[in-house]
Amino acid sequence: MRATMPASATRSRRRGDGALMTRNSDESIRQVLNNSRVVALVGASPKADRPSYGVMRVLQQKGHKVYPVNPAAAGQTIHGEKVLSDLSEVPEPIDLVDIFRRADQAGEAVDAAIRAHAKAVWLQLGVIDEAAAARAEKTGLTVVMDRCPAIEYRRLGDSVHGPGAKAT
Repeated sequence: MRATMPASATRSRRRGDGALMTRNSDESIRQVLNNSRVVALVGASPKADRPSYGVMRVLQQKGHKVYPVNPAAAGQTIHGEKVLSDLSEVPEPIDLVDIFRRADQAGEAVDAAIRAHAKAVWLQLGVIDEAAAARAEKTGLTVVMDRCPAIEYRRLGDSVHGPGAKAT
């Protein structure tokens, strides 16, 4: 059974410097987007009409190195990147795992992100799994849930510069 806490509710946690940060706060989202150079996009689709296809392109344009992950599309190419079948195939340390999976499958992807020692997990719009988010936070991962990075880049504007640029 899903917890009744709305996804927009925030949970507090401490940053590395001891300052308090809350899940889905603008500060937390800025930190994830600005500091996540390597992104594994779980549930990436080679179909141009799928949301993951467009979000992957936006992340690349903002300077992220995006590795698409989808066992059903493994070996295909999306936006110039070979689709991997599993997070364990990503050839460098993962900063962010962006999850395009149904809510009932998100926990498995979060657990894989924990095993991969990712720094953050991002559950897309409509993907809410409080138990998985709590597991991730307990192991030190930053969690953004029920949000879309492409929308957040537009919403936050110049305060989010991505990993490939310097703040202005």
